[in-house]
Amino acid sequence: MATGWGSLLQDEQQLEELARQAVDRALAEGVLLRTLQEPSSSDVVSYAPFTLFPSLVPSALLEQAYAVQMDFNMLVDAVSQNAAFLEQTLSSTIKRDNFTAHLFNIYKQVLKEGIAQTVFLGLNRSDYMFQRNADGSPVLKQIEINTISASFGGLASRTPAVHRHVLNVLSKTKEAAKILSNNPSKGLAQGITKAWELYGSANALVLLIAQEKERNIFDQRAIENELLARNIHVIRRRFEDVSEKGSLDQDRRLFMDGQEVAVVYFRDGYMPSQYSVQNWEARLLLERSCAIKCPDIATQLAGTKKVQQELSRMGVLEMLLPGQPETVARLRATFAGLYSLDMGEEGDQAITEALAAPSQFVLKPQREGGGNNLYGEEMVQALEHLKDSEERASYILMEKIEPEPFGNCLLRPGSPVRVVQCISELGIFGVYVSISACHVPPNPTTTIAILTERERRKLTATEHEM
Repeated sequence: MATGWGSLLQDEQQLEELARQAVDRALAEGVLLRTLQEPSSSDVVSYAPFTLFPSLVPSALLEQAYAVQMDFNMLVDAVSQNAAFLEQTLSSTIKRDNFTAHLFNIYKQVLKEGIAQTVFLGLNRSDYMFQRNADGSPVLKQIEINTISASFGGLASRTPAVHRHVLNVLSKTKEAAKILSNNPSKGLAQGITKAWELYGSANALVLLIAQEKERNIFDQRAIENELLARNIHVIRRRFEDVSEKGSLDQDRRLFMDGQEVAVVYFRDGYMPSQYSVQNWEARLLLERSCAIKCPDIATQLAGTKKVQQELSRMGVLEMLLPGQPETVARLRATFAGLYSLDMGEEGDQAITEALAAPSQFVLKPQREGGGNNLYGEEMVQALEHLKDSEERASYILMEKIEPEPFGNCLLRPGSPVRVVQCISELGIFGVYVSISACHVPPNPTTTIAILTERERRKLTATEHEM
């Protein structure tokens, strides 16, 4: 699974010239971020970090990831509809994790009042790494599935042109021609478009919930531009704006600044730091409305680490997807080992095994956004602190995936061009629209319209395991 760029990585002078050309092409293509110094302004921007050469993906694993994404779409929808499963699965977590508890409290309030929306939109991204079996064969292992604010679909739509340019500069035209076209932003916009059409109001808008300081705005704009090309207008607002100017009418239709909203697309709201008391009130207002939330609160809960861990238990997939043994087998083949840390013998055993072999495990809290996992000595210290505390229920343990490192150049603003050992992640976007006259309790006759165009994203390789 290692890349074949070894000989090209030896000539430092050539690498520096290639890097200059690659950066210029990235800027021209729109692979952009706002700067750390000015995250609220696009007056001065820079390129998003990327690899000089594309990362190779075994074709069989890529096709496997495509095929199983349809299954993950079905699974996420099934979990989000199953109130009993969510409550049972998260019962220990919400006692110790305040953020998950806040989300769950809103979910319960909406259930009690009655869910107003009847169309449900999922834009998710399933992330994988590759490792080798004992016999040397490569296998696909899922890291996580992101059900809220799954990002980089826009920038990933622009990176293939950059890598083709680099290879063409090197006269490697055959290799350049093998880089697959990739347009996740189009597929994501198709999902929003389908939901907007099903809402049934030609004058209604898409409300994108955004952060005020958003460095990754160009990734979001790519989807906005795709929607505008379909004559669907998007307005960007913060939670604070919703709190001040959002309202519901007697039919629980959502209005923002007096304009009806058909779809709410969250690019904020996935971390505790993004919520104040006012923001939590705004989230509740949105969830109570009949606007199509992407995601609705149940789908966000379906993407938690605790749910991921529970799905790996024998019999759980069979319960959620009855009569679908082939689907279950495809899903389970991608699972790494996942272990509960709830109080009791099972959690005690998991901690004992992790402390005995810390290099084989990762400790994960119920958080999104990256940078939260603990490895090695940090994990050991955390487990020693948590092992006798009920707080441990807010974490899960996961088998550490061991991808094969390879040489590449990571291009970052302000950093020198140098060859480093990298590992890569593959992200597959999934889009589905679920239509249900009665979303709760679970309705086996619910129909799911899954877009046939499944787009892919090859994540930038990194020097550390994510």
